[in-house]
Amino acid sequence: MLVQKYKDMLSGKSVIRQLSEFATARGKEIGYENVFDYSLGNPSVPVPQEFTDRMIHLLATRETSELHGYSPSLGITGVREAVAASLEKRFGLPYRKEHIFMASGAAGALAHAFRLVTEPGDEILTFAPFFPEYHPYVDLTGAVLKVVPPDFEDFQINFQAFEEMLTPKVMAVLINTPNNPSGVVYSSETLKRLADILREKSKQYGHDIYLISDEPYREITFEGVEAPCVSSFYDNTIMCYSFSKSLSLPGERIGYVAVNPACKDAEDMINMCGQISRGIGHNCPPSIIQLAVAQVLDRTADLKVYETNMNLLYKELVELGFTCVKPGGTFYIFPKALEEDAKAFCEKALQYDLVLVPGDTFGAPGYFRMAYCIDTEKVERSLAALRKFVQETY
Repeated sequence: MLVQKYKDMLSGKSVIRQLSEFATARGKEIGYENVFDYSLGNPSVPVPQEFTDRMIHLLATRETSELHGYSPSLGITGVREAVAASLEKRFGLPYRKEHIFMASGAAGALAHAFRLVTEPGDEILTFAPFFPEYHPYVDLTGAVLKVVPPDFEDFQINFQAFEEMLTPKVMAVLINTPNNPSGVVYSSETLKRLADILREKSKQYGHDIYLISDEPYREITFEGVEAPCVSSFYDNTIMCYSFSKSLSLPGERIGYVAVNPACKDAEDMINMCGQISRGIGHNCPPSIIQLAVAQVLDRTADLKVYETNMNLLYKELVELGFTCVKPGGTFYIFPKALEEDAKAFCEKALQYDLVLVPGDTFGAPGYFRMAYCIDTEKVERSLAALRKFVQETY
């Protein structure tokens, strides 16, 4: 007999993926260049040439067994050492390889982090607006994801609601900064206050509350915006990172778990990740990709286009009367729709070949997301369609 919970999920497929599929089908009808597809957060800038060169060099000079064979359970030792050295140099925390586990992107890292610190029935809190896939990521572990309502004024943390929901059943708090979908970067003040509350409640409840920091957009920040290192504020932080956005490598599924060296069980937690892998069928990312990223840890793709696109859209949206918090990073913007029902708003936008994602599944009904990781020329052409949509419909 088929497992019912997964069968039930067929009726709740990702709205983002469904809209992306619509855009692809519509593109076959009118040419994809004429579909203003703001649905899927798929990096649009090229992979750095240095990464490609490193891959070619590895293929030309290394033994195939090294490049394509199994790596150790925790990841290739030299790669873990390189990641730790990079983090120590950048953030001033004494990371060593014993604090690093190589994972299949941020999703793989999160899958391990949740299982490290929760048992079935335990609660994890996250903050709206949030990435909708957090629900299956958490709920299918047996833990329960609960969502703190958003602070619509600036999309920082709604601390009043958070403290009300922070009960003894909460074993971890999950944050995403820079944030998908809002583009907001949590400030030092926000992170300090969050850390203070977690320390206080851990002491009060008699158990550690872990902070799981989902950081795939860490390198995409805009002029004048500081992206503080979350792990610098709270000892019991589990950093989950992906190279998907910084190096434009989403299809390679490469990232890592980095447990704060100050966490009392840090080394045990990393070793436990290797055991968790046995239960979820994850046994390290491809060896060649580990080796290649280790040689470009302090490089990024040319990310400037995302800020250019953000400024174009933000200016147009504000001029058209949208309420919108200006993003500090990522390649997302999250305006308030021009009617209460964001789903209806986005459906109407499709008539103008504008593919927008309603904010309901992000925990913010009435808002919508635009993923502007597309060519600037296409963003510029989309502005006329956006103006026409607003003027004719609203």
